Amino acid sequence: MKKCAFLSMDSLENFFAHDDMVFEPLKVQGWHTEHVSWRKQDVNWSQYDVVVIRSTWDYQSDAPAFLRCLHAIDSSTARLENPLRLVKWNISKGYLRDIQQQGINIVPTLWFDSFDLQQVEQGFQEFDSLQLVIKPLISANADHTYRLTPQDLVSMHEQLVKEFARRPFMLQPFLPAIIEEGEYSLFYFAGHYSHSILKRPKNGDFRVQEEHGGLLQSIEPCEEMLTCARHALASLPAEALYARIDLIRHQGEFALMEIELIEPSLYFNMDPLAAQRFADAFVETFGKG
Repeated sequence: MKKCAFLSMDSLENFFAHDDMVFEPLKVQGWHTEHVSWRKQDVNWSQYDVVVIRSTWDYQSDAPAFLRCLHAIDSSTARLENPLRLVKWNISKGYLRDIQQQGINIVPTLWFDSFDLQQVEQGFQEFDSLQLVIKPLISANADHTYRLTPQDLVSMHEQLVKEFARRPFMLQPFLPAIIEEGEYSLFYFAGHYSHSILKRPKNGDFRVQEEHGGLLQSIEPCEEMLTCARHALASLPAEALYARIDLIRHQGEFALMEIELIEPSLYFNMDPLAAQRFADAFVETFGKG
C-alpha cells in the first residue's frame, strides 16, 4: 500500500476541516493517508509517495519557514501537490496582477509595498467607494483583513501602520455583493469540475469563512461562472491537483477574487460525491496503491 501525507497544522481544534472524508476512498484504492504537521521537525518525507498540502492554515504567520518545509519535501522522493512552482506563484496575491494582464476580470485592486495614509485615502476616490478592504499579499483565513470607512482609516491609523509598515498589501473596494449575494467557490480536481458552494457572511460581518460564522450553501453554477473558472485555470503556470476558484459579482459580471491553490478548504462535506471525486482524481494522477 502506498503512503500519502496530508500536510496540516499542529492542531485543527478550532477549525472546520473535512479532509478525513477522503481517507477511506483513498484506502479503497490502495493508499494509506495520514495528517502530518508542516511544523514537525526531522520528518523523512521520502517515506511518503505523495505529500498533499491541505489544512496549513497558519502558514502565513511564518511563510519563509513554510516554504523551507515545502522545499524539503520537494527535494525528497515524495511528490508534492500542489507543486512547489504553483505554491510560489500563488503564495502572494500579487499573482492577481499577473492574470489581470492576461485579460481575466479581477476585483479592482491597488497594490502597495508599505502603508501611507494619504495614498490609502485616495482609494475611496479611486474606486468611488465609501468602504475599502485592506489585506496582506500573504494571508489566509482573513487574518489582518479589515473593512474600512474613512473614519475607520483615521481611528485605526496607528494599528494599520504597525501591521503594514513593511508588509505589502492590496486595497480593494468593499463590494456590497459579498453581503447581498455572497461569494461563489468552484472546485476542480485534476482539472475536472467537482462542485460549487455559495458563502455568505453572518450578520454584521464581511468574512465568509466558517471560523468567522460564514454560512454555506451548495449551488449549481451558471455557465458564466464555469467560463470564468475555466479561464482562471488556464492562467495557471502548472497543472494543479486541486484548485478553488472564488468569484463575486461586480457591476453585473463575475470577477475573480482568488485562485486558491495552497490550503483551501475543499468542502467535501457540501457534496456527497466530492470526496470520491477527489480520490478518483488523485488515483488518475498517481495511480492505485
